[in-house]
Amino acid sequence: MKRALGDLESTIMDRMWAYRRPASVRDVLEDLRKEREIAYTTVMTVMDKLHTKGLLRREPVGRAYVYEPISTKEAYTAELMRHALAASGNQAATLVHFLERLTPEEATALEAALQVFPFGGSRRP
Repeated sequence: MKRALGDLESTIMDRMWAYRRPASVRDVLEDLRKEREIAYTTVMTVMDKLHTKGLLRREPVGRAYVYEPISTKEAYTAELMRHALAASGNQAATLVHFLERLTPEEATALEAALQVFPFGGSRRP
């Protein structure tokens, strides 16, 4: 099963998704240092791991890399949800439990999504 990101991985990916542009380790480091003390090598290692996991692509620029997300946060989250559902023993029961726990806001979002992607006679691959 695909695992969720660790705390620092998640924080860095949130920054990368928010930037909406390529960013260097130094860019992310300076941003993170506004909230906490963190070493350059720590950020570099985590961003390299995110690249290895297929979440960030990177291009060499001088002696460093510039990174950008491979997909949107929404697409990543959807993939986690799909993997969790696929790993459940009973997908129908899992979906029922999921739906039972939706907040009113989440139910509204689900209804809006079903307007965009209706399930019925024709399904997209």
